[in-house]
Amino acid sequence: MKNNTLSFYFNLTMFVNIGRYCFVAFAFCLLLYSFIVTANLFMILVILRQRTLHEPMYVFVALLSVNALYGSAGFFPRFLMDLLSDTHLISRPACFTQIYTIYTYGAYELSILGIMAYDRHMAVCHPLHYRRNMTSRKVIKLSTLAWVFPTFAVMTCVFLSASLPLCGREIQRVFCANWNVVKLSCVNTTVNNIAGMLLSITTVFFPFFYVLYTYLRIIVVCWKASREFKGKVLHTCLPHVVSFVVFSIAAFCDVALSRNNIEEINPFLAVLLSLEVVVIPPVLNPLLYGLKMPEIRKHTVRLLSSSKR
Repeated sequence: MKNNTLSFYFNLTMFVNIGRYCFVAFAFCLLLYSFIVTANLFMILVILRQRTLHEPMYVFVALLSVNALYGSAGFFPRFLMDLLSDTHLISRPACFTQIYTIYTYGAYELSILGIMAYDRHMAVCHPLHYRRNMTSRKVIKLSTLAWVFPTFAVMTCVFLSASLPLCGREIQRVFCANWNVVKLSCVNTTVNNIAGMLLSITTVFFPFFYVLYTYLRIIVVCWKASREFKGKVLHTCLPHVVSFVVFSIAAFCDVALSRNNIEEINPFLAVLLSLEVVVIPPVLNPLLYGLKMPEIRKHTVRLLSSSKR
């Protein structure tokens, strides 16, 4: 039997040597991270300060911003260090912590988007019962469910992966990913594959198909409605739809990258595809909701104007 003594470090092998341009890349990524933190904190501040925004729809938007801060904090600090480093070693505890953070970030994002779809469905399809159904207590319960269930589901998968005896230490990514670690195993990984499949069904496919179902119901309701009603629904639902589509595409690219041979893909393209899921949603969401939702945009302009005085 091969010696499967575990190394304390993994080696992230997908970093491309860009020479002196690493400082340009570092500066750009630092500015990007600064924008993510500033924009999402500002979004949370606007929603917290304005009583008129203490509605379910805006509470869920604030949760998306909280999740963006959480996910980017699990990725950017380490990534910025690696950009300036000649070696890209990451300890096993740090690697599994990063896996847990990024995977729970992704699961939280889809759970929150699923709850937002439920909220829009209730508002459009059952407007007379909306206030009675979407109470503060129900919003708290839904928000708690969006955080608690993915936490335990991802924790189980990470625990199973951390328990595997490994015969390698090279991870073909710019950050730690669960499937890339599982592929290094010296033993059969059937249990891990089943756990990963169950995780995907419960935290990815279920929210995905539920969002599709709710919007089919919304389309049916809007089909015979007036043009004014359709315009109002489109105005309130469009940011959520765009956010959901963008995150779904980014998540699909990340999964496809993990399941394929990265050596056959252009290295720069592979890096860009791997960064989509942790970069684009945190950047896009505050811009999307801040500019497209009238109430948030109005209070954002008011807050910015008052801060300049």
